[in-house]
Amino acid sequence: MKRLVMPLFFLIAILIAVPAGYAQTTTTADDPVRIKTRDQLKALLEKSGPGINVAFRQSEKQPFNMVGVLKTGLNNADSYEIVIGVSAEQTIGFRIYPHYQGAYVNLDKVRNSAGLMRQLMVLNDKNFMYWGADSTGDIFSAYTFTLESGFPEAAINIVLRSIPLLDKYVGQMRPNIDGSPDPGK
Repeated sequence: MKRLVMPLFFLIAILIAVPAGYAQTTTTADDPVRIKTRDQLKALLEKSGPGINVAFRQSEKQPFNMVGVLKTGLNNADSYEIVIGVSAEQTIGFRIYPHYQGAYVNLDKVRNSAGLMRQLMVLNDKNFMYWGADSTGDIFSAYTFTLESGFPEAAINIVLRSIPLLDKYVGQMRPNIDGSPDPGK
């Protein structure tokens, strides 16, 4: 009987302790730290967004996302949809979606998807921001900050100023997107 009591006691202790431990690390939409970070981001974007010709607003669908569209000064993309989110895990993530010929650049709709994916991987090795595709196949450029050392205002401004520079990479992608030549060559 003693051999059964100890494992049973251990199992009960784990069942009580594990949910309590997880409850301390989860955050909700009411998390004051996340709200403070979002509000700091919102204030920074209101100040810095006009410097890159983008008016940011809080997303109606996701209250911890700020969204804006860059349309000026571009030679290759029509625009860039910029989504900046504050996660429950204390990160700020940028996702910058290029729009080309009136739509997202989608891996399933481009002329050479394998060539484009390979090109994105090479760009990841050479660029400040990384490239990826979301679950629907739409490509984006991205950058993620952890907030362990506080709110990174200066670093966020550097990423914001880097967004218009992505346009040359869309130009380089054009042969894989629609077969048109890279205007930089």
